[in-house]
Amino acid sequence: MNKLALCLILFVCFVPVFGFIADDYEQWHQKRVESLKAEDGWLNLAGLYWLSEGENTFGSDAANALVFPEKAPKKLGVLTLKDGKVAFKKQQDVDVQFLNQENAPDFVFQEGKAITLQYGSFCWFIIKRGPKYGVRLRDLESSNVSHFKGVERFSVSEAWKLQGTFEQPQTPRTIAITDVIGLVSQQPLVGYVAFTLNGKTHCLAATDGGGGKLFIVFKDTTAGHETYGAGRFLYLDKPNSDNSVTIDFNKAINPPCAFTEYATCPLPPNENRLPIAITAGEKNYGSH
Repeated sequence: MNKLALCLILFVCFVPVFGFIADDYEQWHQKRVESLKAEDGWLNLAGLYWLSEGENTFGSDAANALVFPEKAPKKLGVLTLKDGKVAFKKQQDVDVQFLNQENAPDFVFQEGKAITLQYGSFCWFIIKRGPKYGVRLRDLESSNVSHFKGVERFSVSEAWKLQGTFEQPQTPRTIAITDVIGLVSQQPLVGYVAFTLNGKTHCLAATDGGGGKLFIVFKDTTAGHETYGAGRFLYLDKPNSDNSVTIDFNKAINPPCAFTEYATCPLPPNENRLPIAITAGEKNYGSH
């Protein structure tokens, strides 16, 4: 068989496989884009307001403790924080709805569980970050969703789908994770993922990503240039029985803070600051 015939055979065999791989990544990316645009996605966030102990009036009037966007009523009601619980009393002339609730509850936040409230296109609920309690506000008619044109990515490359090894700590331990608002929390360390690139071995600390996934917050030398300055996220399947694990940097994604100033994203721990350029996954978005 001559070289030309051999090349043609290899080309015909390779194209369907490559096409399947490209389609797989494209489908994964489209699901990612749709999740950002969804009602519970990150693009429609319209505010983050920290509560003080006691009564917190809120609405669009500047006299409120929490000042909502202009298209909200001047006063929507009062949120009262006491002993880790948050109660809500609405303004008499506004129709605030409690989603998925038949009757008005005593508390809209207690024991870590939040109830979503809605007025017009606005939805809000209580979040807890460390010792702080805040109101996360969404605008379901946000122009950020309608104007969203997607996230630029590096070209998909099999070279960035690496095989690594997983090592679990011999005794349970935690790792300190700092978020963008300066709060530090101790997260259970699931283990370390090691991989070799260009003859050098690198390790990444992983926490529990839920749904049977490992979660890694990392930063590389593209950060602040081609990629988001605070780092990116990566979810991995749990390791196999032989402790091998697939590390697909093509699926590295921006944290919520790349899309909105109203998120409280974790920052990469020192262990996950790589001295190399990971030219795979999502590129920077916007100017956050």
